[in-house]
Amino acid sequence: MVGIDEVARLAGVSTATVSRALSGRGNVSDASRARVEAAAHTLGYVVSASASSLASGRTRNVGVLVPYLDRWFFSTVLSGIARELMAHGYDITLYSLSADREQRREVFETSLKRQRVDGVIAISIELGSEESGRVGELGLPVIAIGGPNPGLATLTVDDVAVARLATEHLLALGHREIAHIGASPEFDIDFHIPTQRRQGFELALDAAGITPNPALYEPADFTIEGGFRAGKQLLGRPGDRPTAIFAASDEMAIGALLAARELGYRVPEDLSIVGIDGHELGKFFQVTTVDQFPGDQGVRAAKALLAALEAREQHGESPTVVPGQLPFELVVRNTTARLDR
Repeated sequence: MVGIDEVARLAGVSTATVSRALSGRGNVSDASRARVEAAAHTLGYVVSASASSLASGRTRNVGVLVPYLDRWFFSTVLSGIARELMAHGYDITLYSLSADREQRREVFETSLKRQRVDGVIAISIELGSEESGRVGELGLPVIAIGGPNPGLATLTVDDVAVARLATEHLLALGHREIAHIGASPEFDIDFHIPTQRRQGFELALDAAGITPNPALYEPADFTIEGGFRAGKQLLGRPGDRPTAIFAASDEMAIGALLAARELGYRVPEDLSIVGIDGHELGKFFQVTTVDQFPGDQGVRAAKALLAALEAREQHGESPTVVPGQLPFELVVRNTTARLDR
């Protein structure tokens, strides 16, 4: 195995200069840094993570708390986090948090306390006061996505406003009989995003003088299959038939689109459909959506954490991360059209 001494000899510098150049700690001239990096590349030398940690007090590893690993939204946010952190030489340790109290307690009281991470990012996880306190005791910078999470630096999405925007788009097209595909109670956890999106939907209807029709609501599970089943229920049963559907996720909107086609509806001529998220499949199916840029959410959270870590190293304290609203944007495609009747 190649050692630091060999890199120093090839670069013509001391081992201390090699250490400073490759760790980014301490002053090294640009010329010396270039020689060290070239020598390390030639010899295939990689800095030992454990040695670097002992020398710097940093693990160059970030803990990421996530409620689901198999859902597109969370994996896309995670991809943005990983892309930004890896560009700065950081690894990630994932902690999948369910609603199970014992499992969560184990993560906060044991796993994170092992001090194997330099900071923490929480994706759409609502931390209780006790959990927030445990995180605070670690003395590590923490960035939360979604919220609010009292006591934590949080980047939030206004899900009520997101849903209002989607619904107002349908209203502006002349639709009045608008159905909503929301979520079953078991998915209404951590900030109650489905409830907030339903509130935004109903607020938009109320502002337009429309009373929400309970018969035009159907719960699902934020998947294409769930949206398909909900769409079949809304469009196939006797009684009130909607002219438009607002689905609380793009995957459910795609499912509703497939259900409508199977039942003989023309989209958007007979039925308009809008979703939320900015799912990559939404572009393929040409679904109108409110894009909340999940990949960029991850990048922004990672940048905020990196800034906190850098400030701590340079000045001994983390900067105050100002809580901020994450952006969203209506993207009009081929599944919505003006009501022609």
